[in-house]
Amino acid sequence: MDTGESDRGRGLWSRRERPAGRRALAVVLAGAVGLAVLGVVLVVVPGVVVDHDLGGASVAAQDRLKAVADVRTTLLQAVGGMVVLFGAYATWRQLRVSQDTLRATQEGHVTDRFSTAVDQLGSDKLETRIGGLHALWRIAEHSARDREAVVSIQAAYLRTHLPWPPVRPEAPAADLSINDVVPLEVRAADAQVALTGLGVLLLQPREQSWVNLSVTDLRRADCDGLWLHEVNLDRSCMEGAGLYHANLRQSSLVSVNLRHADLTTAILRRARCVLADLRGARLVETDLRDADFTEADLREANLRKADAGGAVFHRADLRLADLRGADLSTADLLQARLTGALASEHTRWPNGFDPVAAGVVAIEDPGPEPPPLLQPPGITTRHPPLRSMP
Repeated sequence: MDTGESDRGRGLWSRRERPAGRRALAVVLAGAVGLAVLGVVLVVVPGVVVDHDLGGASVAAQDRLKAVADVRTTLLQAVGGMVVLFGAYATWRQLRVSQDTLRATQEGHVTDRFSTAVDQLGSDKLETRIGGLHALWRIAEHSARDREAVVSIQAAYLRTHLPWPPVRPEAPAADLSINDVVPLEVRAADAQVALTGLGVLLLQPREQSWVNLSVTDLRRADCDGLWLHEVNLDRSCMEGAGLYHANLRQSSLVSVNLRHADLTTAILRRARCVLADLRGARLVETDLRDADFTEADLREANLRKADAGGAVFHRADLRLADLRGADLSTADLLQARLTGALASEHTRWPNGFDPVAAGVVAIEDPGPEPPPLLQPPGITTRHPPLRSMP
């Protein structure tokens, strides 16, 4: 490098160093001025205060020195208190800045994880898609602001991967016997993970009221114990699904296929089951209060000990259904068909209703229901042919 370039380099560095040097000099001068002011306050002010208080009165020098010392001590305590307060304020401000920085960093990490998980859902590898679904599930559990987005993604994933009727060549045909359909967790493990995650996340409070799972193929899906309240399942196929103790409160089940589904001890309170196909379904000890079964097909369904208080069965088909021990005392059975339905002395009917004239068959009550742990899982049960099938 020639002399001119060296001079220009030194000049550039000198210009860069000037602002930093000026700031350092300003800090030093400010500190010196502060110390000088503090010294003046501690040396001069106490004497002025004492002389002002004495008002020209004559006192012994020793007493005056003691008074000045007392004032100086008081000033030192005041200054010390101000220093402590300023230090506390500075610490609080630093803590706030640190918290904001940490929050921004965490949100950045969540955003990166969210984007990565969504990208994984489009992978051709099953294990990668499952990993992405689990990552989204975990994000939703720890980030309330992302929960709605994750729920929407899981629902959309199920609708697009499991349309009804099926369109993918690997999916079981729509007319295949339910006994020949393998459980969802076997034929589409990723969809089962999405469904389980959805049913767990819906336990948490959410802003949106409804989740859309309509027109979805959920045959032999494992929904035991899942929270699926206020879920739109209209026109979906849930034949042979396991819904033991599931919460379907206020869900929409219009024209849904629930043949052979296990809804034992499930909650369908205020659910809309209009035109639903529940032939052969197990509704033992199920909460059916205020549910709407208008024109629903409940032939051969097992409603033993079900609580159907306030339920609507307008033009519903209950032929060959097992109603032993069911509470229908406040149900609306207008034009319901009950020919061949089974009832016992524990079945409760609406006032004025004549079960014999309706074709109900009275038989002995079966007694207590067997413990659910002794029953085979609903999604693997072999179902006998329905007598009510066309």
